[in-house]
Amino acid sequence: MPSEPPVSGDEQQEPRTVAAVDLGSNSFHMVVAQVVDGQLNIIDRLREMVRLAAGLNARNELSPEVAQRAFDCLRRFGQRVRDLPRGAVRAVGTNTLRKARHSDDFLTQAESALGHPIDIIAGREEARLIYLGVSHTSAVPEGRCLVADIGGGSTEVIIGEHFDPQYMESLYMGCVSMSQSHFGDGVIDKKRMRKAEIAARLEVQPVERSFRQLGWKGAIGASGTIKAIGNVVNAAGWCNGGITLESLCKLRDALVEAGHVDRLQLAGLSPERAPVFPGGVAILLGLFEELGINAMQVSDGALREGLLYDMLGRLQHEDVRERTINVMRERYSVDRLQAARVELTAMELLRQAGEPWCLDQDEHANLLRWAADLHEIGLAVTHSGYQKHGAYLIENSDMPGFSRREQSMLAMIVRAHRRKFPSNSAKGLHSSDEEAVRCLAVLLRMAVLLHRSRLDDPLPPFLLNTGKKSLHLEFPDNWLRHHPLTKADLAKEADLLAAAKLQLSFA
Repeated sequence: MPSEPPVSGDEQQEPRTVAAVDLGSNSFHMVVAQVVDGQLNIIDRLREMVRLAAGLNARNELSPEVAQRAFDCLRRFGQRVRDLPRGAVRAVGTNTLRKARHSDDFLTQAESALGHPIDIIAGREEARLIYLGVSHTSAVPEGRCLVADIGGGSTEVIIGEHFDPQYMESLYMGCVSMSQSHFGDGVIDKKRMRKAEIAARLEVQPVERSFRQLGWKGAIGASGTIKAIGNVVNAAGWCNGGITLESLCKLRDALVEAGHVDRLQLAGLSPERAPVFPGGVAILLGLFEELGINAMQVSDGALREGLLYDMLGRLQHEDVRERTINVMRERYSVDRLQAARVELTAMELLRQAGEPWCLDQDEHANLLRWAADLHEIGLAVTHSGYQKHGAYLIENSDMPGFSRREQSMLAMIVRAHRRKFPSNSAKGLHSSDEEAVRCLAVLLRMAVLLHRSRLDDPLPPFLLNTGKKSLHLEFPDNWLRHHPLTKADLAKEADLLAAAKLQLSFA
C-alpha cells in the first residue's frame, strides 16, 4: 500500500506560496508566487537553458549528459522549493518527455532532484495552460484572440476568448527540432531557410482552415523564441512594438546575410539562443504566412504562469478537471443517479479505509469520485467488457486539466472496477501510484457491487476494516440474510480478489 501518510485537514490549507516548474524542450523555467487575497504575486523566477530536445537520439533515447544537465538544474530549482508543502508545486514535462523512451527512469531521478512530483502533459493540455497564462498576463483583445507559442519541440496555437480557450492545436515542430533538421551544421542560406519555412507551413496546413473559419481580432505570441524575435526586430528598429510580417522578412534576410549561427550579431539575441534561433524564425514565418497573420503582440506570460493560475483555480474550487468530468459524463450519457449512488458509497468506504491504507483525502479522493462518475462510460460502446472500453476512452481522450499520470490512474481504476482484477500495471506510474490505484479500484468495486440493484434504497450503516492485503465488511445483524443477492455477489467478489492476492471477508 502507499507508504506516504495521509494529509490531515490542517496540512491541506491553501498554501501561501506556490510554484510552477516547466521542463521545456529547450529551457527549464520556474516561477514562484504568493497567494494574497486570492491573487498571485510573482516573487521569484528562475530559468536555465537545458536543451533537453537536443539530447534525444534517433531512437528517442535521452543522452546521459543531457539528463545529468537536467538533474543538476532541477537540484538548483529544488533548493528554492523543496520545503514547500505537497501540492504547492506543480511541475510538468512537455514535448521532449512525451517523446522520450524510458522517461519513467528520468522522472524518478528528476523528482528526487526537485523534491516534488513531475507530470507529463499532453500537447493540447499544454496549449490550454499556455492560453491561460497569456490571457491572465496580457491585454487580450475583445473577441477572439489567437495565441502562438514556439517551444523547443512543439508549437502550440490556440484561439480563445477572454480566459476561455476554444480551439487548440499542438504542432509537431519546435525551434530545436527545426534548427537541427535544417541548420544542424550552423549554416544559414536562402535555400535552407525557404525549405524550413515550407516545412513549417506544411505542418500548419492541416489546421489552417479551422483557424481561419473561427477568426480572431488579434494575435499574441508567448515564450522564449517569440520574445527573442520581438526583442531583435524592435532593437533593429524594424517595427515599433510587437512583431510584424515585414519585420520578420527583414530578420530572415539578416540571418541569411550572416550565413552562420556563429556570426549572428543581433541586438536582443543572447548567445545561448542563437543555435536554435533560425528554426524559430522559420516557424514563426510559416505561421504568419499560412494563417495570414500581419502583426503579433508579445506576452510575458506562458505555460508556467498558466500552471500557477490553474493551481489558483483549484485552490479556489474552480478546478477545470471537474468541468472535464461533467462534459465526459454528458457525452457518454452516463446514468447520473447511479453514478451518484456509487460515488456516495465509495467516499464512505474511503473515509474508513483511507488512514490504514495511507490514501490521500485530497488527490486520491478526487480520483475515486471521478472514477465513480465515469465508471459506466464504456456502456456507450457495448455492455460486454464495458470496463475496458471505459478505460480506453479515459486513457485516450483529451481531458483538459488532467496530466497523463492522472488519466492513467483514472483509467486503471475504471478498468479494474469489475470482473477479473487486471494484473498488468499502467505505463508511467510509480509503484506508490500503482498501489493507490489498486486500493481505490477495490473501494470502487465494493461501491458498485453494493448498488447493483440501482435503487435509491439507502444502504445500512456498515464497517470496513482493512489490513495490508485484506478487507472485512460488516453489516447489521441479518442484513445479508435478507439480501441474498448481495451476499452471493460478495462471495464471488472474494474469489476474484483472492486471485489478486487480496482477502475479502464479510459478515
